[in-house]
Amino acid sequence: MIIKGGRIIDPLSRTDEVLDMRIEKGIIAEIEKSIDEKKYPNEEIINASGKVLVPGLIDVHVHFRDPGQTYKEDLKTGSQAAIAGGFTTVVQMANTSPRIDNKEKIIEHYKKARDLPLKVFTVSALTKNFGDLELVDMEENFIAGAIAFTDDGIPNRNSKLLLDAMNRSKKLGAIISFHEEDPNLISQNGINHSEVSEKLNIYGSPTIAETSFIARDVAMAIYTGAKISIQHLSTGLGVDLVKFGKSMDANIFAEVTPHHIALNDRAVLEYGSLAKMNPPLRSEEDRLRIIKGIKEGTIEIIATDHAPHSSEEKEKELTKAPSGIIGLETSFSICYENLVLSKEISLMKLIELMSTNPAKIYGLEGGEIAVNKLADLAIIDLEKEYKIEKFKSKSSNSPFANKSLKGEILYTISEGKVVYKK
Repeated sequence: MIIKGGRIIDPLSRTDEVLDMRIEKGIIAEIEKSIDEKKYPNEEIINASGKVLVPGLIDVHVHFRDPGQTYKEDLKTGSQAAIAGGFTTVVQMANTSPRIDNKEKIIEHYKKARDLPLKVFTVSALTKNFGDLELVDMEENFIAGAIAFTDDGIPNRNSKLLLDAMNRSKKLGAIISFHEEDPNLISQNGINHSEVSEKLNIYGSPTIAETSFIARDVAMAIYTGAKISIQHLSTGLGVDLVKFGKSMDANIFAEVTPHHIALNDRAVLEYGSLAKMNPPLRSEEDRLRIIKGIKEGTIEIIATDHAPHSSEEKEKELTKAPSGIIGLETSFSICYENLVLSKEISLMKLIELMSTNPAKIYGLEGGEIAVNKLADLAIIDLEKEYKIEKFKSKSSNSPFANKSLKGEILYTISEGKVVYKK
């Protein structure tokens, strides 16, 4: 395959230049000003003139609901949603039914994922059956292929157990990712405690539910030297706590979702349960602090927390509907509009957040464009406006459905093969 005239954006080499690329056997073979396609008469030619060519996007936080809740999503439909969004690698969370908490379930996941059009890794649960009472066999699960450890969806309250987990993960060189919400401080999850929740006549979830747990885990990371990630950061104070941990040389990272970048808690008044998620959308002040946290480098990863639910579940009254929205198919555009077009960050920085950094932090292949590297790529039309009327996902629980979006994914190329074409 030869890709002609694309504007290559590569954060690792700081390349931002119109170049040609030749791919051979899944690997980038050449990157030159001009490649003569007549020398390669049997090659597929893709004209990327006027488009950007970026490393395939990497999402370290998705829920594909497989096994156990495949009426919402499964590995195949989740993969179709991912490649339509420009992703060539995703990492599934372990809150399936049953939980992915032993080596047999990890091995079974990789057997099922073998023929998918992109790389779908899995984490391991941190505690057996998310019970917060007994750690999984971290060493065995890591060897079996678990990319990280997390009980995402169920916050960890057992501090003594967490200290042990961090000490063990440090020896392994593994990362633990934390869902930071203290359920004891939450009356109704998914809605920020604010004037918005008061209008809805509910109490909701106060910011202290998140920040108290972040403070604990930052302190433990400083104490142990373990590598940790704070998942789906939603509060301004949470950003400050992570920044403090970094200033103390803690091996700590943070991710944020596109919806926490784009929306504040007032979205619940407009979209109802389609804007309900854990942690909830917060105040405008929190949203702006998150953007500042991205700009200053406190937040290194954008991850969707793609969370499919059926329309019947989401149509329940607000306090009874499940939390979460899908995000893979809209992720790039939402971030492009709210960060790059708004002149908060450069396109180079956005690709770093959505590809290069996730690869580096989680030890994954990809996130770069270079000769002799894997040809995991996305071709994007930054000028194209589009609407998603029907998602590739089984679910459609998104406030961004039927919205005019900018920056359309035209091709996703995984290991040198076109797996998605608009």
